[in-house]
Amino acid sequence: MSILDDPGLFGRQWAARYDSPGNPDPTKAVAFLAGLAGAGPALELAIGSGRVAVPLAATGIPVEGIEASPEMVALMRGKAGGEDIPVVIGDMADVGVEGEFPLVFLVFNTLFNLTVPGRQEDCFGNVARVLAPGGRFVIEAFVPDEKKFDQEEREVQVWEVAEDAVKVRMHRYDRTAQTFLRQTLTFTDGSVRLEPFGMRYQWPEQIDAMAGAAGLHLEARFADWERTPFGAGSTDHISVYRKGG
Repeated sequence: MSILDDPGLFGRQWAARYDSPGNPDPTKAVAFLAGLAGAGPALELAIGSGRVAVPLAATGIPVEGIEASPEMVALMRGKAGGEDIPVVIGDMADVGVEGEFPLVFLVFNTLFNLTVPGRQEDCFGNVARVLAPGGRFVIEAFVPDEKKFDQEEREVQVWEVAEDAVKVRMHRYDRTAQTFLRQTLTFTDGSVRLEPFGMRYQWPEQIDAMAGAAGLHLEARFADWERTPFGAGSTDHISVYRKGG
C-alpha cells in the first residue's frame, strides 16, 4: 500500500500551512452552492478547514462534513461558526453519514485525491445513497492537460530560497494509470524533508461515466463558479450531477 493511499496524509502534512497565505476566495462558490441547496442540509466531502463550508453555513443553510484529517478539522473549529458544523472523521469515499441531502459537494480537485483504483467510483455510489431524490452532487475539478504534465516533469520548481533552507518541487506522471506524484523537498543544513502528494486524475467524460454508473446524470457544466460556459479551452469545470428526474 502506498502512503498516498492514506486519506489523512494531506492534512497531516499541510494543515499547519493550509490557510496561509490562503486559498481561493470562496464567495462565488458559496453563492453557486447556496442556489442549489434550498433549505439544506448540505454535505461537503473533504470539508478541510471549512473554507467553503463556514461561509455557506453563515448564509443559514445547515452544513455537515466528512474529513479524513483531524488536523484540518481543528483549523475549522478555530474559525467563527466552524465549531458548530458537524463533521465525521473518515474517508470521503465511504460517506459515513445518513441522508437525505439535497446537495453534496466536493471542491478544489479533491475527487482526484482518491488514488486507489475504484475508490472514486465508491465515492459516487455512496453520494448517490445519501442524496435526496432530485438532489445534486457538485464537483469542482481541473481538466487534465498533458502539455502541462510534460512541462512539469521537465522542470524543478523553486518555491523558497533562504539562508537556512531551500524548497523545491518536482512531478512524475503515469499517463496509463492517470496518476501523478508530486514531491516537495525542503533542504536544510543536515536534513531533507519529503512531502509527497498524489492524484488520480480524470477527464470530464470519465467523471460523467462514474456518475452515470451511480445513477446520477450530468445536469450542467460550467468553466467556473460564475457559470461561464464550459468549452474546449476550459482549464477547470464545475459539474452538477442530479439524482433521478
